[in-house]
Amino acid sequence: MLKRPPRQQYAALCYRFEMMNGISVPRVLLLTSRETGRWVIPKGWPMKGKRSCAVAAQEAYEEAGVQGNVHKEVFGFYAYLKKRKSGVKVPVKVQVHLLEVTGMLESFPEKESRKLEWVSCEEAAVRVNEPELKGLLLAFAQKMQAPPVKQFRATGS
Repeated sequence: MLKRPPRQQYAALCYRFEMMNGISVPRVLLLTSRETGRWVIPKGWPMKGKRSCAVAAQEAYEEAGVQGNVHKEVFGFYAYLKKRKSGVKVPVKVQVHLLEVTGMLESFPEKESRKLEWVSCEEAAVRVNEPELKGLLLAFAQKMQAPPVKQFRATGS
């Protein structure tokens, strides 16, 4: 039996910082899927003429009303099985881009069909089903807790 290569999707790991007890902490945005109601991040299929990071940003707008700065670099990947209307499960590889949220719209295309919640990275990792996405959320938490790297400039002598 032939195995088809996975289909490709692009996703946005949307984040912002909130003050808690005088400390700035990262929060990530989760939303419910329209079909099953499970917790996911915004993602979608490739769009002709758009780069992967632009697709991720577009999906974040359509699914969650998010505006922000999307990172061009790939943060990571995860896999899942997409159940088609026919009942067939199709393997999908999702390329994830970080998106720092600068604003959220009151009205957006999928507002009525999704629930949104800002949660800690650790809480998000508990809620999502996909093991590799759990790992990406925890890796993001670690990245955000790492002390900033000091940059030294050479001075003329």
